[in-house]
Amino acid sequence: MRYSPLLTDLYQLTMLAGYLEEGIVDTPAVFDLFFRHNPFHGGYAVFAGLDTALSYLEGLRFAEDELEYLQGLGLFRPEFIDFLRSFRFRGKVTAMPEGTVVFAKEPLLTVEAPLAQAQLVETALLNIINFQTLVATKGARIVHAAAGGTVLEFGLRRAQGPDGGVSEARAAYVGGVRSTSNVLAGKLFGIPVKGTHAHSWIMAFPDELTAFRKYAEVFPDTCILLVDTYDTLKSGIPNALIVARELREQGYELVGVRIDSGDLAYLSRETRRLFDEAGFPAVKIVASNELDEYVIESMRSEGGKVDIYGVGTRLATCAGEGGGALGGVYKLVRIGDRPRLKVTSDIAKATLPDRKRLLRAVATDGSFIQDLICLDGEEVRPGDTVYDPANPLQHVTLPREARLVELRSTVMADGVRTMQSAPLDELADRTADQLERLPQGCLRFINPHRYKVSISQRLNQLRLELMEEVQRGYGS
Repeated sequence: MRYSPLLTDLYQLTMLAGYLEEGIVDTPAVFDLFFRHNPFHGGYAVFAGLDTALSYLEGLRFAEDELEYLQGLGLFRPEFIDFLRSFRFRGKVTAMPEGTVVFAKEPLLTVEAPLAQAQLVETALLNIINFQTLVATKGARIVHAAAGGTVLEFGLRRAQGPDGGVSEARAAYVGGVRSTSNVLAGKLFGIPVKGTHAHSWIMAFPDELTAFRKYAEVFPDTCILLVDTYDTLKSGIPNALIVARELREQGYELVGVRIDSGDLAYLSRETRRLFDEAGFPAVKIVASNELDEYVIESMRSEGGKVDIYGVGTRLATCAGEGGGALGGVYKLVRIGDRPRLKVTSDIAKATLPDRKRLLRAVATDGSFIQDLICLDGEEVRPGDTVYDPANPLQHVTLPREARLVELRSTVMADGVRTMQSAPLDELADRTADQLERLPQGCLRFINPHRYKVSISQRLNQLRLELMEEVQRGYGS
């Protein structure tokens, strides 16, 4: 899938035109992509979207009709249009694998390239990484709430446009939602597609029983019946039981029933009881209707008997407090041979300058202890003193028994991938493994444990020196 280079903000192009005028388009630059707050007021995020981002970078070039459009805006000189005609991304990208659990202030992805190349890709990279990381995180939270139950993604009709619906299905899979109703996403990414029928199927026939029978005739091997069109317990379940018996007489078994309205915890308990008493304990109960991690957790706490959770709107739109957008940013951290720092009156919002590494302290049992951001080339060891990035006066010691693991590696060099696309199952497995190794308090939905992310002594010192330098400059 080609992403047009016009998938950008106008100011990226006006800056590029200015860089060309100033003769600095080829000045080496380093940008970090990160977010400042964990989404959903949660304890973590799940990194996703890297493969899509690399595909965008590899295919980045202007077609003639796109150049004609830009020329027609009347903003740019012919020399700039000629510059864009041969534009390619030839930079280096450093990132962790998709499915890695990440936290606020950590550099998810670093771009090193000539200034014009690194600048132009900002908007598209943020669009891709922000959305897919947000969805993967929401998906992981929902899967955790389901506690072993199956989760089905079917948010296409409520997603942010066609591409949003496709990207959402992919990212949800990275988070652990391993099936979708989205047929196009199934084709593009190999995601298993699942689904049943709508209320309109029931209403298209003279009565509910006839509708159930007709559906069972067409799909006897995969029959799941929607039982709440009229009345779940007085009509839907009794009619579904009739069809279940008829299917069994023909050598088939009813796969399941779906409940899409009402008190889902109560209705699922009653449905389970009625099917068990009738001799159909294997029938699956599917629940849908505005589900998210909070609703699912509540249903389970009330004794709900749901086997499969169909999650649509609130996954596709990442709804919920602290959701809606990840808030990722893309900041210049080095230009030429000079580290750069964005300074505000609040040190917590000051960026972390220069090229960096991201390390994870891992205990002897494989569990995660804390993360450390340090300068590229800086030697750090267990037992070193490290600092809180929001408050340099607070510091801790890296556990001496910990093993420090490098989280990121080069994934693109000279504009060419250095890694193959990984199967989505591998990414989802990585997410599941990483979540198991987090402190379990990080998985809480309310007041989660704060996973510690620290910065090294040299990085802390560099940031303070640059802040003092900037402040002196303002003073003069």
